[in-house]
Amino acid sequence: MSSGSLTEIETYGVERIPDADRTARPLDLFRVAFGGANTFATCVLGAFPILFGLSFWHGLAATVLGLVAGALILAPLSLFGPLNGTNNAVSSSAHLGVHGRVVGSFLSLLTAIAFFSISVWSSGDALVGGAHRLAGLPDTNLSYAVAYGLFAVLVLVVCVYGFRFMLFVNKIAVAAASLLFVLGVFAFAGDFDPSYAGAVLPGDPLFWPSFIGAALIVLSNPVSFGAFLGDWSRYIPASTPRRKVMAAAFLSQIATILPFLFGLTTASIIAAKAAAYVDPAAPNYVGGLLAVSPGWYFVPVCLIALIGGMSTGTTSLYGTGLDFSSVFPRFSRVQATVFIGVLSIVFIFVGRFAANLTQSISTFATLIITCTAPWMVIMMLGYVTRRGWYDPEALQVFNRRQRGGRYWFTHGWNWRGLSAWLVSAGLALSFVNLPGQFVGPLGDLAGGIDVSLPVGLAVAGLLYLALLALFPEPREVYGPAGPRLVRSADTPVLPIVDAPAGAVT
Repeated sequence: MSSGSLTEIETYGVERIPDADRTARPLDLFRVAFGGANTFATCVLGAFPILFGLSFWHGLAATVLGLVAGALILAPLSLFGPLNGTNNAVSSSAHLGVHGRVVGSFLSLLTAIAFFSISVWSSGDALVGGAHRLAGLPDTNLSYAVAYGLFAVLVLVVCVYGFRFMLFVNKIAVAAASLLFVLGVFAFAGDFDPSYAGAVLPGDPLFWPSFIGAALIVLSNPVSFGAFLGDWSRYIPASTPRRKVMAAAFLSQIATILPFLFGLTTASIIAAKAAAYVDPAAPNYVGGLLAVSPGWYFVPVCLIALIGGMSTGTTSLYGTGLDFSSVFPRFSRVQATVFIGVLSIVFIFVGRFAANLTQSISTFATLIITCTAPWMVIMMLGYVTRRGWYDPEALQVFNRRQRGGRYWFTHGWNWRGLSAWLVSAGLALSFVNLPGQFVGPLGDLAGGIDVSLPVGLAVAGLLYLALLALFPEPREVYGPAGPRLVRSADTPVLPIVDAPAGAVT
């Protein structure tokens, strides 16, 4: 990708990007991250406070709380890409070990497939529904299949071309989708009533579970980008001030108040006009939105679905191919992207038409994020204890099929970080409370409130720091300035050597 041509297929995988080719800016990171969330799928998430029975103002408070908290958790994950010139899964080698970094790759792979599927489903449904009401397109499975297929192939083509093409798509998407959302102000101004009271009021036993649950759903959206930020920020020069990189990631999520507010506002209109559209057991936000939209707004709704879905789909699938190529270096980035893209498309069709997994995939995504959040905490605390110092060459040991180096630890595994992640993720899953979908064995301990994410975040932080203090890591992993907050040990570090032919590293 040295020429910078828009139509030149990107050849870089997870190897360190040469300094000469790292020409992206924090603004580019903002565009990609915001474009990936400034979508119709985010509007659906924005409707959940109303689906949970909250009033408009309580729903707005839950949305702002979840969005700010999620953006604060996400922002530090943007620093690894510029520092190491690679994606976050590879950077996690420093804290989970050369082999342990596959945890990050696996989590990002599952997250990407889940959110790519949600994007294609929600966008396809909106396109077909809008076309049905606007032009009389038959509302049949064949129509949905064609919409899903064309949309998924378009996304796959963009991802094959790579980062610059994806950045170009998101530059258009950020402006176009934002304009269409603002246009919604005029479409729904006459119907919107901010005094919508909801069905669950303060003092009701369900109020706090509903409020916290709504905030956590909003929080899950920025958290879902944690494993992918390095995919995009690795093209930012290492000399870029860190505060600017973090600000770009933070503000990209704060800006998504636009689609969240669109979803919240329109859901309150739907709830006031047609309660049938907000059945909590099987919410049909898309159908409700099209039912209450004025006729002239059908085309903008379809455009939002198309443009926003392209943004979410490309950011998800691009990271998927990149991570798959890092776990299986025999695949190039392009080959891995095509392979995972085809598998994802098959998954989309099976889930939509054969297994009816549309609702289950949202639960699946929630469970993945519950496991990803503790991983993010370990990465952040690892960054703090290492004073932001990393050895880019040692991070590439797995990809080059080598052994040894600063991050080899115990046969390529750092049991401190892995143990902290396994325990915190397992405990967080046990506290999940999604009524009618998934309730963990400890899910009812907090009075029906889903506290899985707070539990996962807190346990991961405390346990990881405790393990670092009780079982110090080798001094060499900390660099010349030494550790912060924890101590180190004079443990010898094996030199980097090529693995024997045929050996499994």
